[in-house]
Amino acid sequence: MRIGLLIVAGLALVGFLVVAVLLPQMAGTESKEAAQALIAGAQPAQQQVSAAAEKNGNTSAAGKGVKLDKKSDPKHGDLKWIVGDDGAIRGWNEKNALEIAVTPTLKGGKVDWTCKGYPVSVMPTSCGGR
Repeated sequence: MRIGLLIVAGLALVGFLVVAVLLPQMAGTESKEAAQALIAGAQPAQQQVSAAAEKNGNTSAAGKGVKLDKKSDPKHGDLKWIVGDDGAIRGWNEKNALEIAVTPTLKGGKVDWTCKGYPVSVMPTSCGGR
């Protein structure tokens, strides 16, 4: 009888460890990968905005007409972006509750990009992560 209870208790402990430790780590890894995909997906728009801003000498209309199509990823779900007239790019992924903002600044004739993302815990350091 005691051995049976010990076996049941051991299985319960293993189940608890899987749920409490392993699953959150797996979800964190998936969110980090989705954040990287979201940031990488903004690069074509960044290139277009940079070219327009450097040509015109300002960012005020550098994003006008720049569009990015959503990408459906089987692992991460839909990745979506919008580009503001000022060249700022917002991206999001609902499945993993991610959001990024990539903002251009013209310095010395060249565009410098600043990236901030949420949640910070899954963002790379290049996008405000820890």
